[in-house]
Parts: sequence; structure tokens; C-alpha cells
Amino acid sequence: MAAHNELGKAGEKEACDFLKENGYEILATNWTNKKAEADIIAKKDDLLLIIEVKTRSTAYFGSPEEAVGKQKQRMMVKAAEAYLEEFNLNVEVRYDIIAIVMNKQTKKIIHIEDAFYPFSSEIDE
Repeated sequence: MAAHNELGKAGEKEACDFLKENGYEILATNWTNKKAEADIIAKKDDLLLIIEVKTRSTAYFGSPEEAVGKQKQRMMVKAAEAYLEEFNLNVEVRYDIIAIVMNKQTKKIIHIEDAFYPFSSEIDE
């Protein structure tokens, strides 16, 4: 497995641990449905959370969350729609990003709640 894939998997594990420690229930990881995919699907209170995890070994070339562009946001919305339909759910959905900078010397986790809103003009462009 390539080093960036290993870093990504380690980041997703860190994100799941972080979420559990903060009262979230993990429903699925690396969930896919046709072309829709979500790194983590979680639940807290009455919210369904679609979470994108971005992990970098350094922020030298920009913060991890900057890599979640419009196309990835659209993918997250499609994943939410497919998950709601597949499990016949009628709940509010929130889109979060967990940005992780992690290397041998440091680990920094930033949880961005409500990272974007699916009906904004930015996503529809």
C-alpha cells in the first residue's frame, strides 16, 4: 500500500476514535453506493453526519480541509441522499470535515462542523 494510502487509513482511524470520544456513534466507514461515497457516517443526537476526513503529513502545501472542493461536497450530498434512501431515514443531515495533520512529531485534529450547506449556490455551480 502506498504511503499516502496508509496515512489516509491512519487518519480515518484517528477520526473515528476522536468522534467516539466526543459522543458520536459511528454507523459506517468508507460507505459507498454506486458513485456516492462517504468516509464516515455517524450519528449524534438526532443528526446524521456525513464526514469527509482529510489527512496530511504537513500543512506546508495548505491545510487538509482546503482539499474538500465543490466536487467532493457534491459527492457527500449524493452519499447522504443514497444513505437516507437505502435505510429509509427521515433525519436532518450535517456535513462535517475532519482535517488531520499527523506525522511522527505531531498530531492535530480539527473538526469542522457544518462545513458547508448542500443547497448553496457554490455547490450547484
